[in-house]
Amino acid sequence: MNESLTSRRLYARIAGTGSYLPERVLRNEDLAKMVDTSDEWILARTGISERHIAAEGETTSDLARHAALRAMQAAGVRADELDLIVVGTTTPDLIFPSTACLLQDRIGAWGIPAFDVNAACSGFVYALAIADKFIRSGAARTALVVGAETLSRMVDWRERSSCVLFGDGAGAVVLRADEDTGILSTHLHADGSKKDLLRNPVGVSAGFREHERNAGSRISMAGNDVFKYAVKALDAVVDETLEANALGRGDIDWLIPHQANLRIIAATAKRLELPMERVVVTVDRHGNTSSASVPLALDEGVRRGGIRRGQLLLLEAFGGGFTWGSALLRY
Repeated sequence: MNESLTSRRLYARIAGTGSYLPERVLRNEDLAKMVDTSDEWILARTGISERHIAAEGETTSDLARHAALRAMQAAGVRADELDLIVVGTTTPDLIFPSTACLLQDRIGAWGIPAFDVNAACSGFVYALAIADKFIRSGAARTALVVGAETLSRMVDWRERSSCVLFGDGAGAVVLRADEDTGILSTHLHADGSKKDLLRNPVGVSAGFREHERNAGSRISMAGNDVFKYAVKALDAVVDETLEANALGRGDIDWLIPHQANLRIIAATAKRLELPMERVVVTVDRHGNTSSASVPLALDEGVRRGGIRRGQLLLLEAFGGGFTWGSALLRY
């Protein structure tokens, strides 16, 4: 990279956004035919009306490719201009190669670093923070950051407490080095002592017990405890973000939150003293898409024309681990 550029302060600015949702839509009424639940019950507890489900044979890298190409088109960036690919996912196609490597091959961006980040629902915010550091340090000028999930692959559609929550999808952004504005700060946290409250307890090293190999759902969640901890953690990271940037609550133009539960989103908006009209909400139509939810919401906000250049955006997420984090950026 040109030495004169690395000597100046650089920001990672979002040059383009993209997203993709599988064609199949699973509505609450459909779930009511599969398990003992109802549209009213699901709406009252989660705010979710429907979610998208990947087709048989449709993988996380398939969804990621669609979202990535749309973000690249919006940014006017070719594959050979990319310097870095980071994918946030907790549902990779394979144990290895990484989904980022599979995506790299499919878009023709060979040779550059590409890797996955697994921070559950905070995966995209973590991936964004990593790419931001690459650009700020001068190690990259153009980065592709993706959040993609096929959570339906580990959902037991007979288990009503979990199957109503999750959906599949992907979102992406292209970051470009900018001397004027972009990501102002990122704030990442984790607390592994709470690991048993939200987890998928099977894996390669821990192993699979025989009855779990075909069980479908591996998701274990203590819903009430997760809700309480998430609200407190997100409150704290919001305060941390504002303080780090010498901002007040009224300075935020848009909140783009992780789309897990409408009640958590509303609680964070109240903390920021933001009307819900300035919060991008997609959980009603997408469900919880884990690391895909923040970039999906961001892309929707941009494409429907609400989010405009120069506005101040706060992205935040909370997920299993526990992990949580935020990113403040001037769009």
